[in-house]
Amino acid sequence: MAGSDRTSFVRGFSDLDVETTVARLPVKGTFPPWLRGTLLRTGPAKFDIGGTSVNHWFDGLAMLHRFSFADGEVAYSNRFLRSDTFKRSMDRGALADGGFATDPCRTLFQRVASVFSPRFTDNGNVNIDSFGGEPVALTETLLPVRFDLETLAVLGHHPMSAEVGGMISIAHPHHDAGRRCRYSYVVEFGRRSQYRLFAIPDDGSAQRVVATMEVDKPSYMHSFAMTERYLILTEFPLVVDPLRMMLNLSPFIRNYRWLPERGLRFHVFDKDSGRHVISHTAEAAFAFHHINAFEADGELKIDAVVYPDAAIIDQLYLSRLRAGEPVTATGQPTRFTVPLGDNGTVTAASLASGMLELPRVDYDRCAGKDYRYMWGNGRTPDGLFLDSIVRIDLETGAVARWFVDGCYPGEPVFVPRPGSTDEGDGVIISVVLDAHRGTSFLQVMDSISLSDIARAQCPHTIPFGLHSCYYPGAEEGRMAQM
Repeated sequence: MAGSDRTSFVRGFSDLDVETTVARLPVKGTFPPWLRGTLLRTGPAKFDIGGTSVNHWFDGLAMLHRFSFADGEVAYSNRFLRSDTFKRSMDRGALADGGFATDPCRTLFQRVASVFSPRFTDNGNVNIDSFGGEPVALTETLLPVRFDLETLAVLGHHPMSAEVGGMISIAHPHHDAGRRCRYSYVVEFGRRSQYRLFAIPDDGSAQRVVATMEVDKPSYMHSFAMTERYLILTEFPLVVDPLRMMLNLSPFIRNYRWLPERGLRFHVFDKDSGRHVISHTAEAAFAFHHINAFEADGELKIDAVVYPDAAIIDQLYLSRLRAGEPVTATGQPTRFTVPLGDNGTVTAASLASGMLELPRVDYDRCAGKDYRYMWGNGRTPDGLFLDSIVRIDLETGAVARWFVDGCYPGEPVFVPRPGSTDEGDGVIISVVLDAHRGTSFLQVMDSISLSDIARAQCPHTIPFGLHSCYYPGAEEGRMAQM
């Protein structure tokens, strides 16, 4: 790509103010007849509010996108997530609640008052999941927003147990089909802060605390790892002094400090008893996303997209991205081998060369187990932003890539073929920005070869999102998630 075309990805950081419903999108190719479910996607879609802009990609106001498949056709609708934060921001003409890296303009009195009565955002722009059978939009607070699967209308907050408590959570719970629950964790800030792992039962009953751990300086952890028997907190050395955070009144992530001398710490807990099994320390590293984890030969294999430090956070500030500045931080798919006993040390090995982010696996079949395939977004050698979809075969080392000049695919969502017993048998779905045409399309491709199957043309440009969830139709059975 030459000249200005190389920075065409900046179109993915423009506002989308239009809400629409299209009963039948124009389709090129033929969608598999068994694809009869719904892809739900969330992501930032409004960055400019009144006369101000948010500071960071992660702070844009959330929009939901719904793609429904049936009989080879695709319907589409999009709607702002009308959360409390959204409504307050629209009334105020500026971001009303503190976000990831954006702090609302407040009077001195309001800033001091916020220390004693903090108001957390419910701007669910990070992920979609299902709590108690209901779809929810998530961000990194304890305010999951319920919404209607058909209309995308907000239905309120999913109730969280007082037993769990906490102040900050994550948008990447893990689902354990055998135990019929999701696992997540919260951070309780205080003089002696605490991590709390907790379970969210599938039947909608109250959440319960599984394990707790006291911590002096809590780490920023966007996700965590799960095997069949264990839950693992991967504590990166990007940490915060809770007192400093309360008194500094800076945007959330600006209170965290990179302290590589602390190293990378793995804390392992038994799922059923909550017992702290072991902790190990390795060389400092950072990650947003875990890929998968499993047990083998008395050790844990923990796979994540790893960076040498937390500089990737600063590279995703909105002003940089809109100016076409390159995202040069390279996430490397890496496997950590963590002993389950006191002896031995943590080792790390690369799983493949090249950039990978927003990883997905055949989750319902392989979560917490040994696995063969992973998918994610990649970046070509001269690319400035995520510009391709990558499939990695961990058994053979083979790497497949989907790349089209001027196109920027979003997170690749794996959807299994109904009735198949083979890992990775299905399709990949991705929402793609076509920067040359100034619009977006939904792409379906073969999950192994990444060859094109069909695409549906969207009525407008869809800003770059973060994560999606696929809800199957009755014939399909399994929910593609994580």
